[in-house]
Amino acid sequence: MATWHNWARTEAASPRRFDTPRTIDDLVAVVARASRRGEHVKAVGAGHSFTGVAVTDGTLVSLGALSGILSTEQTPTGALVTVSAGTLLRDLSAMLWEMGLAVPNLGDIDVQTIAGAISTGTHGTGTGFTGLAASVQGLTVVLADGSVAECSPEHDPALFEAARLGLGALGILATVTLDCVPAFRLRAHEAPSSLHETLEDIESLRTGVDHFEFYWFPHTDGVLTKHNTRLDGAAPTQPVGRFRGLLDDEVLSNGVFGAFQHVGTRAPGAIPQLNRIASRALSARTFVDRSYRVFASPRRVRFREMEYAVPVEALPEVLHEIDSWLEASGTRIGFPVEVRFAARDDVWLSTAYGRETAYVAVHQYHRRDHRAYFDAVESIMRAVDGRPHWGKMHGRAAADLRAAYPRFDDFLAVRDRVDPARMFANPYLDRVLGA
Repeated sequence: MATWHNWARTEAASPRRFDTPRTIDDLVAVVARASRRGEHVKAVGAGHSFTGVAVTDGTLVSLGALSGILSTEQTPTGALVTVSAGTLLRDLSAMLWEMGLAVPNLGDIDVQTIAGAISTGTHGTGTGFTGLAASVQGLTVVLADGSVAECSPEHDPALFEAARLGLGALGILATVTLDCVPAFRLRAHEAPSSLHETLEDIESLRTGVDHFEFYWFPHTDGVLTKHNTRLDGAAPTQPVGRFRGLLDDEVLSNGVFGAFQHVGTRAPGAIPQLNRIASRALSARTFVDRSYRVFASPRRVRFREMEYAVPVEALPEVLHEIDSWLEASGTRIGFPVEVRFAARDDVWLSTAYGRETAYVAVHQYHRRDHRAYFDAVESIMRAVDGRPHWGKMHGRAAADLRAAYPRFDDFLAVRDRVDPARMFANPYLDRVLGA
């Protein structure tokens, strides 16, 4: 029996069958067959969730053959673009660019499928911008009874609100309609700074540019800041030179960084010094390129990740507490802590539901034990009403997640309606949503 693994190698599944439908009719047939056999069904995108959200012992459905743009409809602010659910974000962005369009905001990797990205709450950064699910304006969902449901804010709005960030718990997405904007470029300015100065000026930094984020190197005061400013799509590009791009993005950010992780695994005591070197190695640079080329970066060093969404005003306290715990525990961490921002939204299970949000992501090299670090950080996050990213590692369960999401029970009511027998359930969903 073949075994499926996610990218991070944190989860594996040995399903009874794999299916790769090529049409919505094929997908309906897959679900119908599983229903007759009394099997669970789960869809898998590109495997970039760190959790077991796609694990199943029944039928594992790859959406990879359901790809491409299906239709566009012009709007006063851009266009509504309907895409097949298995379309990779990087492919979607390139296709949209040729049409003079873009997704309003993207995360820092672009190898996920659109269905997987919205279903787990993928987001980018930018105080004035929401996560990807908030751009969804319509969905086609294959439900447990084999029916094909079309939903939108006007048609079956409850299913729409639940399914645009649905964790795969309600059915299998077949198409997604996104509210896209005219193509734009980004002027990126990256520069080293200090954690102290960054937090002292955090309000003006996060609100003074379209997309701001920073990386803090534990055991140091060093950070790398990223300031991205939106420009008209016709603005001339000034991309990173070939040599500089190879040096920064491949040699330093992946090659040397990967070597540092190997060294730190063998000699954890060297990690603070390695972090000091790393925090100084990436010098300031400014460039202009297509939006999607700036948003996403290559990630070739394998890691584990946990990310929490916290009220933006709690950010300084959270980082201070993480720093204090690292110092007191003697734990050495070689991966930077990533900090991003998002506007409040109204997506029922969004980590930014109803509040301006700061995202704090912690990582550990895949050959090192992450558990003590992640447990400590999770305790710090819970103390400030943090919400865990649905696609990244965490220890939360339905009993305590309910209080974090005002529309949690509304989501469960939709789930009870469309999947009462829990065809799309698995152990992860049983934990976070209840059996």
